[in-house]
Amino acid sequence: MWHHPDSALAVMMEFADSPKADSLNAFNGHYCQLLVSELLYKNDYGQSNRAKLLQAVHYFDSLMQVPELVEGPSRYVNVFLSARAHYMNGVGYYERDSVVAACGEYLKALEIVETHFPNLETQDFASLHVEHLPRFMALTYNRLGDLFYGQFMQEPAIVCYKKSFVFSKIEATSANGIANLMSHLGNQYSILQQMDSAGYYFNEAFKYLADTNNLAYRDLISGLALYNYYSGKSVESAVSDLKRMATQTKDEDERLTRFFTIGSIYFEIRQFDSAMVYLTRVFENKDNVVMKRGAARSLRDIFQVKGDTLKATQYARYQVENPALEAESNRQVSQLNDMFQQHLQWEQERAEAERQQAARLRRNRMIVVVCVLVAVAALLAWLLIRRRMKQQRDAASQQMEAVQEAHRLEKASMSGRLKKSNQELRELKDQMRQQAGSSAPKQEAQAVSFNDEPICRLIMERVREGQFKAQMDCKLYQDYALGKEQVMALREAADRHFNQFTVRLAKAYPNLTKGDLDYCCLYLLGLSDADVSALMQRAYNTVSERSRKLKGVFGSEESLSATLCSFASDSASI
Repeated sequence: MWHHPDSALAVMMEFADSPKADSLNAFNGHYCQLLVSELLYKNDYGQSNRAKLLQAVHYFDSLMQVPELVEGPSRYVNVFLSARAHYMNGVGYYERDSVVAACGEYLKALEIVETHFPNLETQDFASLHVEHLPRFMALTYNRLGDLFYGQFMQEPAIVCYKKSFVFSKIEATSANGIANLMSHLGNQYSILQQMDSAGYYFNEAFKYLADTNNLAYRDLISGLALYNYYSGKSVESAVSDLKRMATQTKDEDERLTRFFTIGSIYFEIRQFDSAMVYLTRVFENKDNVVMKRGAARSLRDIFQVKGDTLKATQYARYQVENPALEAESNRQVSQLNDMFQQHLQWEQERAEAERQQAARLRRNRMIVVVCVLVAVAALLAWLLIRRRMKQQRDAASQQMEAVQEAHRLEKASMSGRLKKSNQELRELKDQMRQQAGSSAPKQEAQAVSFNDEPICRLIMERVREGQFKAQMDCKLYQDYALGKEQVMALREAADRHFNQFTVRLAKAYPNLTKGDLDYCCLYLLGLSDADVSALMQRAYNTVSERSRKLKGVFGSEESLSATLCSFASDSASI
């Protein structure tokens, strides 16, 4: 049907006249008549099935009143069928010169489609599942443009041609459909004396023109010739182009249209003899009332100038005898203008309603988004508060445990210090009594073991009680720290037992400081870096570094305790 309308018409007409067509149900029967009507139009035949088509229009409109058919899966097809029926009805009215009725049917077809398909100019037609809907819209607007063009209503014609162009870019109506639209737009602007716009559209028409052996090309050349004439260019060139286009056509109606334009130009430049040749033929053979009245008016003026009163009166009488035609023409133009303005107002109201609906949808979506964001923010805040509360509880619990542990250690420390103090006091008293009253030889005093010295026993007891751990804050063990007197007592004990241990050590290793010698006395007891760190109240890392330094000084891979014990044994044997 779309590609071979002549073959499709032959098949449909044969079927429509067969008994099978009489057995069709209501829907298929009306659809059959709609297809026949479209094919008659495509093959440029008059509507022979007009009465049946009028019934089809009402039938398809009635489908749109059934909610389940309008909202169901078939809604797009039903809408399109109803719009197509009105379009074809408009074609029938136009064939019978009922331009007002035709305009009403075309506008009705547009309103049906645009009511059910919002934002049609930006619509994704593939999602509508309606074949050739853009082409249908382009044809309908093009038909309206031609109707207004024929009534010399330039502004409505321009609006409709531009709308048709929008849809033609989506789906072309024919090979030269867009070129024809551009040419018509150029003609309208040329008549309105808007030459810049007219020139633009004529140039655009040439870009879209597929070939030159067609009506679109002849209309374009003719329109461009008239444009050149209005622009003040060579009259001879414009008339020559119009004559050339008139000779290329075999259609008498088209030829008479070209003659009317040529005759009008000759009349304006006052070449009355040439004008008479063309305008007389238009008056005698053209069916178009508007052109015929225009030709009669020009011929009346020509014969008045020539002094031929008889013929001037003859053409004047034609106008006087048909006053109703001019009044009817004016009434038609007024009606058409009112209908078009009402349609524009309807489009504006529909567009405003669509904008308001879109704004409501955006507002509702925004409200939903805001509510979701608020809910998410509230959830995150609750989770954050809960996490902080848990952290605070954990911190409080750890702090309480630390306080309890500190109290336990302090209690144990106080008990240990009391015991140690009593023991130290007894040991010191015993030592004083031994030093004061003992007359034992020096060798017997030296027989006492270094580890049995009171200061050494004190240090070892503190180590056992503290159970010092590496890399812990030495301040935790401040109750076990050695005072200056105790460090001095340890040095004296080492010198006494190991033949001046610190003196010989300093002499053997001059780089050792006094502090290094004190540390060596502690390592002589076999203590670890952690023990020394706690007793000397120094950071574990600091003690560990000093230990590494001392190893380097002694040049030994063994532990400091082993190295120093070996040195002490050598010193004692001297």
